Amino acid sequence: MTIAIRPATGGDVAAIDALLRRAFPNAGEAMLVPRLCVDGDMVLTLLADDAETGSLAGVIVYSRMAVEIAGKPIAAVALAPLAVDAGQRGQGVAEALVRAGLAQLTDAGAMLVFVLGDPAYYARFGFSADWARGFASPYAGDYLMALPLQGGAMPCGERGAATHAKAFAQLGGDI
Repeated sequence: MTIAIRPATGGDVAAIDALLRRAFPNAGEAMLVPRLCVDGDMVLTLLADDAETGSLAGVIVYSRMAVEIAGKPIAAVALAPLAVDAGQRGQGVAEALVRAGLAQLTDAGAMLVFVLGDPAYYARFGFSADWARGFASPYAGDYLMALPLQGGAMPCGERGAATHAKAFAQLGGDI
């Protein structure tokens, strides 16, 4: 399978929603994307299209976060959701989406990316719970991980709040 990574457009909304509803057992993840968009907190949405069929193989979304280190705001984003169509899993779609997103965010000047997920999976990209420790977050723990961009340099100073966009609070216990 050959995939093509591209930015999402307004014409992709229905396909993204359908993929998220198939990929997650609870509709909360699917509702997260339109809430982030309406609230103006979406930073980057990338799609992976199956080049042979033209069908949507996967989606990744990054949203704005409010993060402070040493009392100063840091350009940070959250990775969520990441979904791949069941028929396309195990073929590198998710990895291609994550790597493309991280490259674009680095180029755009983001300093830090947070993810709430499986440490065994996200460690391959450099995410670590150690990078997220010390930030005040309701999601703090072993599954909240961070990745410093810009050459892997973490800004120095006392870690403050790491606040996800308000749409995440509407997920409740779903994340």
